[in-house]
Amino acid sequence: MRIVRSFNDGWLFSPALQDHHTPDSAFERITLPHSNRRFSYYAVDSADYQFVSTYRRHFTLPVLPQDADQKARVFLDFDGVMLVATVSVNGALCGVHQGGFTPFSMDITDHLAAGDNLLTVVVDSTENPCIPPYGGLVDYLTFGGIYRDVRLRIVDPCHIVSLFPRPCQVLTSPRLDCDLHLTAADASAEIELLLQDPQGLVVAWQSCPADAETLTASFDSLPAVALWTLEAPALYTLTARLSHGGILKDEHSVRFGFRHAEFRADGSFALNGHPLKLFGLNRHQTYPYIGAAAPQHLQALDADILKEDLGCNIVRTSHYPQSPHFLNRCDEIGLLVFEELAGWQHIGDEAWKALALQDLQAMIERDRHHPAIILWGVRINESPDDEDFYGQANWLARRLDPTRQTGGVRNFIQSEFLEDVFTLNDFPEGIQQPRIRPHLITEFAGHMFPTKAWDHEERRVAHALHHARKHDLQMGHPDVAGAIGWCAFDYHTHREFGSGDRICYHGVMDIHRLPKMAAYFYRSQKPPESEIVLYAATQWTMGDRSGGGNNPLTVFSNCDEIEVSIGEAFQGRFLPDREHYPHLPHPPFTVRWAEPYNPWGTPFRDLTVRGYWGGELAAEQKIDSVHTPHALRVTASASHLKADGSDMARVAVQIVDRFGNVLPYQMRVVHVTLQGAAELIGEIPLVLRGGQTAFYVKAGGAPGEAAIHIATAELPAVRLTLGIG
Repeated sequence: MRIVRSFNDGWLFSPALQDHHTPDSAFERITLPHSNRRFSYYAVDSADYQFVSTYRRHFTLPVLPQDADQKARVFLDFDGVMLVATVSVNGALCGVHQGGFTPFSMDITDHLAAGDNLLTVVVDSTENPCIPPYGGLVDYLTFGGIYRDVRLRIVDPCHIVSLFPRPCQVLTSPRLDCDLHLTAADASAEIELLLQDPQGLVVAWQSCPADAETLTASFDSLPAVALWTLEAPALYTLTARLSHGGILKDEHSVRFGFRHAEFRADGSFALNGHPLKLFGLNRHQTYPYIGAAAPQHLQALDADILKEDLGCNIVRTSHYPQSPHFLNRCDEIGLLVFEELAGWQHIGDEAWKALALQDLQAMIERDRHHPAIILWGVRINESPDDEDFYGQANWLARRLDPTRQTGGVRNFIQSEFLEDVFTLNDFPEGIQQPRIRPHLITEFAGHMFPTKAWDHEERRVAHALHHARKHDLQMGHPDVAGAIGWCAFDYHTHREFGSGDRICYHGVMDIHRLPKMAAYFYRSQKPPESEIVLYAATQWTMGDRSGGGNNPLTVFSNCDEIEVSIGEAFQGRFLPDREHYPHLPHPPFTVRWAEPYNPWGTPFRDLTVRGYWGGELAAEQKIDSVHTPHALRVTASASHLKADGSDMARVAVQIVDRFGNVLPYQMRVVHVTLQGAAELIGEIPLVLRGGQTAFYVKAGGAPGEAAIHIATAELPAVRLTLGIG
């Protein structure tokens, strides 16, 4: 008997310290995940979330089945609370958890009463120097609140604590080892293990006595297995059932994949025996308006953007463990993950280190079943050497998960090497070459070239080419496993970093996950079989570059050839620029006019670029020379939301020319209204930056529709309807 219920709804919130005697009328009704306050799009001050708040929930226990053990234990499972959580039930303290990035559970059994119970969670979101990542300056914001999911779990006193499937020999004779941890040994009980293939069919089964708290069972003879690959990420399910006297007492399942990932001694990386150049970006988990309190859909959307929109094959979860929803989606779509423990440059005292190791253990135990994860980050990002601390971290990771290698991100090349992979933040031009292998570049670009979506064209193009050059270099070094750029999305930061509005404009996309020019470089590296990409990196104006004109013209594309025309005048057919980018799968096209196209005093004509693949016309892009706003383009990340009070969709708003190109100098006000069973989240009216912005629609708790009206002066309004149910 295992009963698990979502505990996200029905909460009350107060932005102050309250005790259990405070009336409910002093609280507001909220649904998890929840940020302890809403924020503006820019100029977020970290002091705004650094306070103590109180969360409260009334509940009664569900009726237990007749065959349930009346001594069942009741737990609350928290996926993440920032930063210190003090949990009480009916006024009795259940426990305190320090650290905002890893899950924790509280046994509340002994404090429950018949009928109504009152759960209280006091959340201290102060940036406490005794708790990682704090103690020094940190280049990101952590926000506050119960910002991830909570569940109620009821289990028998003897139950399954963890289940870890460990595929072995997957390239020769596949075997599955299963590590099982129980609360107590019971020789009269039986463990049944079932292996289901991606279609849900049981392909292997075995049983054994539950005669030890820690058990290892093996499926030594398996039928042919489908490998987890980037193109076809096959997911299996392992289920453990604990029975006593023929009565099922507990059942626990995990998804996993059969795959072999290895950073090799020659410096390369291989997946399932095939060399693979790692090509990716770093990701922060934060969002405008809502901080880190993003529900499942938005978490999964980030994974989709990284793989589908940006063409990445790996993401680094900088600089902390991230949402289970994000990692689940990486498993589902075939996006590799380098996950690391929380921190940024600072190492604290012994108590601080103990918390960091505790977080590392919680991260690995939570996530070691994910086939997408190929490397554990066991070192505080860009911190100094600490042989004893990092020796413990490596030992712990290898003991908890012998199937994966370790890395430790540093920013100086002479660092001592305790891990399996030398992971280096490599910001200068060129590639620093340590004598240590394997070698993975974990950051580049970023603060070396911050770029806004509305910067002048020269900077936006240079930003994109900065990423192109580094990836070209890493792909030309067979002893470098790959490179992970800094970073995917702009993010809020402390005042000691970033721009004057406290945003780090390091992303190849803006904070709303909308593309800058650099995003199209990443996308252009996708194989043409999956998507034809053609993007001229220009606004096609006469006055955005020093000296005027558009020479040279950069085009990001995975086509074989392109043709360029200005008005009706054909300018020529061009090949990828392999002279300057010899190692990229799809180098940019560099179009240099024989004479600069500089028609001062003559009519300025439209630009047309056509892309050819396999000798056939595959894509065409036109850019309007007039740059007159033509339409509001509105796109929602989902057409239907769950009526759970927390599901959210991102709605992007862009002003485009008559050919659909975003006009980055349109800094307009956009008015948005909503009717129906949902809520608008954003700064309404919207102010477009770089010709684009976004807001969110949050579902209510009842089914229905949300009718949204988006309008700006002189352009046709747009109506959008989202289903909720």
